[in-house]
Amino acid sequence: MSHALLRSRIRVVHTRHEAGAAFAATEASLASGRPTVVFTTTGPGITNALTGLFVARREGATVILVSGATAAPVRDRWVLQESAPHAMLGGVYAPGPLFHHATLLEHGEQLGTVLARLARGVRRPQGFVAHVGIPTPLQSQEIDRPPRVPQAFELRTDRPLDPADVTRVAELLPGRRVALWVGFGARGASRPIRMLAERLGAPVMASPRAKGVFDEGHPLYLGVTGFGGHAEVSAALARYRPEHVLVLGTRMGELSSGWDRALVPSESFIHVDVDPDVPGLAFPDVPTLGIAAELTVFLDALLERLPVSSVSAMVWPAVEGWDRPSALTPRRLGPVRPQVLMDKLQQVVVDGSEAMVFADAGNSFAWTIHRLCFERPGRFRVNMGWGSMGHGGTGPLGAVLHHADKAVTVLGDGAMLMNCEVSTAVQYELAVVWVVLNDSQYGMVEHGMRAAGYQPVQTTIPRTDFALMARSMGAMGIRVESEEMLEQALEQAMQAPGPVVVDVVIDPDVSAPVVSRLNQLAQQGVAARAGKAEA
Repeated sequence: MSHALLRSRIRVVHTRHEAGAAFAATEASLASGRPTVVFTTTGPGITNALTGLFVARREGATVILVSGATAAPVRDRWVLQESAPHAMLGGVYAPGPLFHHATLLEHGEQLGTVLARLARGVRRPQGFVAHVGIPTPLQSQEIDRPPRVPQAFELRTDRPLDPADVTRVAELLPGRRVALWVGFGARGASRPIRMLAERLGAPVMASPRAKGVFDEGHPLYLGVTGFGGHAEVSAALARYRPEHVLVLGTRMGELSSGWDRALVPSESFIHVDVDPDVPGLAFPDVPTLGIAAELTVFLDALLERLPVSSVSAMVWPAVEGWDRPSALTPRRLGPVRPQVLMDKLQQVVVDGSEAMVFADAGNSFAWTIHRLCFERPGRFRVNMGWGSMGHGGTGPLGAVLHHADKAVTVLGDGAMLMNCEVSTAVQYELAVVWVVLNDSQYGMVEHGMRAAGYQPVQTTIPRTDFALMARSMGAMGIRVESEEMLEQALEQAMQAPGPVVVDVVIDPDVSAPVVSRLNQLAQQGVAARAGKAEA
């Protein structure tokens, strides 16, 4: 197989861990809009990659896992890293919650059918994750004539738009109190969403993954819903409860909505999604008009039915949503407050460059979602569908392979110790900047346990010098121990041509804006302890 790759036009990137490979492949697919392949060995090579592949499935990426498999003659004989349907986790070689398609290739004659299934799957608009296991003897088998994908498998996957759906929505919206709720699935429809909002005078709220889909500096912008979001959204909708909420590209799940009843319209959700099974699930008790359609097709048709002259004057009062936070004044002494770090990231990275910004799970999610402000889509990425630590440390490598500028990732010290792939970035000269929130603890867990009245257990981490660690692998490492050092350190990192780790000593006592998540845990049965935990 490696010999074939050497002769192909496929670019091969060798990561240090299979999870890192799968995370990077996910972001490479999302950045390029094309399929990405992950190659692994048998046994632990497969299982190590599974977390990253679950991320690919939840984020809507197109990723194909090609793994080694145990040859049939030696199965069930205690062969090393035995990998076959009877010896692996259930579902690894079958379609289900992880893989849209999975199979074990046993003979070269199967290849045509497998390629046809893959060719069909990669055209799915909502992503495709597949697994093809190849036993060792088959890997070196020469094929004289590569199979051709039959034309019968070149099927259209576009869902036709029902004109009656457009007519019904066009009749419901004008002259009514309407709000728009946009998600990551609407990232390709930013322009028509803005046109529709301005034509209706409708305020817009965004899920955490959708930051920038609607300009966060626009007068109609309310803020972010769900985890790390803005209280102004719920407050605005509670004051001016909309009759209808037009939902575009979000499933309104736990981290996107917190299932906040303040977000519920007085009459109905109008939920447009390419997947007909999505509408009506997040808020099952709320009347929902579900429309199965591709967003841009639906919005273009709706805008044709809503010419400017036919839309009545705005029925909402002036929108009082989220305002871009004022920058705090850096202090000379003491560790860095996370808010000040976000202010400098906004200034140097978001406003001062075209770099993509990633955030890893935990407090990094919360601070970036809550405080950073983006004017357009495609610049902010968080893995909210699966929420796995380590994705923010490795996914940016895949994005940089298909992005003209840098990728800057914000992550905690726990995530940086878990999976960072700095060595891989050095090898391939990838312009990734890791900004480490170094507070020597799993911050969200520490603060969450204390807020619930419990004494934290094993949440601390020994102090690590990540700048020194970066330099030991050949990357640039910058240590930041005060707020006055931040701006210069970030500017230096952004000007560097290769990978950089900016190790920021964070104030461990500043809690992140994660109240919505704590409230949800309580509603799901996590009981708070009466009284205050002992110090």
